[in-house]
Amino acid sequence: MKLWKKNTDSLKEVETFTVGRDREMDLYLAPFDVLGSLAHIQMLESVGLLKKQELIQLQEALRHIYAAIQKGDFELQDDVEDIHSQVELLLTQRIGEAGKKIHSARSRNDQVLVDLKLFLRNEIETTVKTIVPFFELLQTQSEKYKNFLLPGYTHLQLAMPSSFGLWFGAYAESLVDDLISLKAAYDIINKNPLGSAAGYGSSFPINRTLTTELLGFASLNYNVVYAQMGRGKAERVVAQSLANIADTLSRMSMDATLYLNQNFSFISFPPELTTGSSIMPHKKNPDVFELIRSHCNRIKALPNEITLMTTNLPSGYHRDLQLLKEHLFPALKSLRDCIEMAGLMLSNIEVKPDLLKDEKYKYLFTVDLVNQLVLEGTPFRDAYIQVGKSVDDGSYKVPEHTEIKNPHEGSIQNLSTAQIKQQMDQTIASFDFDAVHQAYQRLLNTSTEA
Repeated sequence: MKLWKKNTDSLKEVETFTVGRDREMDLYLAPFDVLGSLAHIQMLESVGLLKKQELIQLQEALRHIYAAIQKGDFELQDDVEDIHSQVELLLTQRIGEAGKKIHSARSRNDQVLVDLKLFLRNEIETTVKTIVPFFELLQTQSEKYKNFLLPGYTHLQLAMPSSFGLWFGAYAESLVDDLISLKAAYDIINKNPLGSAAGYGSSFPINRTLTTELLGFASLNYNVVYAQMGRGKAERVVAQSLANIADTLSRMSMDATLYLNQNFSFISFPPELTTGSSIMPHKKNPDVFELIRSHCNRIKALPNEITLMTTNLPSGYHRDLQLLKEHLFPALKSLRDCIEMAGLMLSNIEVKPDLLKDEKYKYLFTVDLVNQLVLEGTPFRDAYIQVGKSVDDGSYKVPEHTEIKNPHEGSIQNLSTAQIKQQMDQTIASFDFDAVHQAYQRLLNTSTEA
């Protein structure tokens, strides 16, 4: 029997349409539904809504289900509507009527909300752990290629000298800010909605502080109406943080695609990392970077999709929110796949040395010439006009001494790699992943007497 079933059946077409892909998406939530239930029943027993022996039976059965999920030996039966129903069915099959008591003092609304938050919290951790080695690779390459100069561009026009040390380092530091954004999303996710029921609380004497502690949440969503309003917001803020990471990858991929182009010819890759043409034997196409760019641009659209799907919804739960899972859940893995592929490519990059010796890059040094005149006593504006005229009339000559002299923080000669790493380390340390793991360990292994 469905959790919401009364005495009438839905038209089959209505049921098919309303369920949609939700059963598929529910499999993502399966382990977290069990963890939420383990915390919930421990709270129920503490307030007298479960007997001690019933709690022990339920804990043993739920831990058995959790182990099956972890082994991949779990599925939703064809006649079962969702993950919550499947878990309750397995409990009643295993221990009888006590299994039905698991739904006391909660609604599917707060049950799916807590599942969703636990899932997103875990996905954020996995994403952080995927970013860390990529960040370290960027920093390694930044130091390795710090003396390899390349043209810098503004408006896609020649600007000033840059270096591959700066280029790799720029994307490393971009990831620091991306993780700060992800941490902000994590802080919003890491609040407990359980106990808000259908959005208006419960008349049972529940203890929401206890379930918060048991599930390793940092705090509560206190107001029960707002707890339900968090559905949609939770997905949106996570999507925005993913979009920030995606933007870093997308821009980096565009750079790499340009730099591989023969008219730039700054970098190359082993043949096995590029693809050919069906009719042009010389082609070495940057398909990996092009696909990273497209995948990431799609992720950048995700916050807008979620915003539009939740536009003009009043407070309370609405079925529209179900569809958010179909958009957000696959994007999480897609982004991580892009990070890993970018790492594969950049760990095998070959950088061309002595690029700036090419005659076509001579104007990169106009600023150095202006600055040289200023150091000799010419006012900056006059020096600027003087060098500009030399460019226009063809008399401009590259300064005799073109060695780079900009040792300030974050420049070609001072990449500040260690300082950027320190910022990243501080950001990663601000996540409380260990506290969450310890809470889960207690739920899964600790006896009721502990």
